[in-house]
Formats: sequence, structure tokens, C-alpha cells
Amino acid sequence: MAFPIKVCVICSEEFELKPDKPGFANRCPECSASDEVIDPVTKRRMDADERKAQSEANEARRKAIRELLYRKDS
Repeated sequence: MAFPIKVCVICSEEFELKPDKPGFANRCPECSASDEVIDPVTKRRMDADERKAQSEANEARRKAIRELLYRKDS
């Protein structure tokens, strides 16, 4: 059985989508491997103020979604 041929969204090269391939299904193995190496390096730590601001934004987002989902139409 032949594997499906996909086109990488980053480098536009064709590759075979094999089972248990590491990375994303729309990226070739080379682009998936290079992406995993870059992520930990570019990740930075947040200080307390940034965490609090992000937490408040998430809380407001959850409240807005809850109100949209559960509001009663009159």
C-alpha cells in the first residue's frame, strides 16, 4: 500500500505521509524537525504582571463565551 503524497506548507516540497511520522501532517519531516528545535529557544519566561494580565484576559474571554452560550433569548 502506498502512502499518500502531501505538499509541505512551509517549503512546498512533496513528501510521503507515513504512520508515526513526527511533527505535523502538513509539514515534511525536515520542516517539522527544524520547528521543534526553534520553539524551546524562542520561548521566554513571563513575569508576575504578564501572568496576571493573561489570566484576567482569559477570565474575561471565558465570561464572554459563557454569556453568549447560555444567555436566554427574550
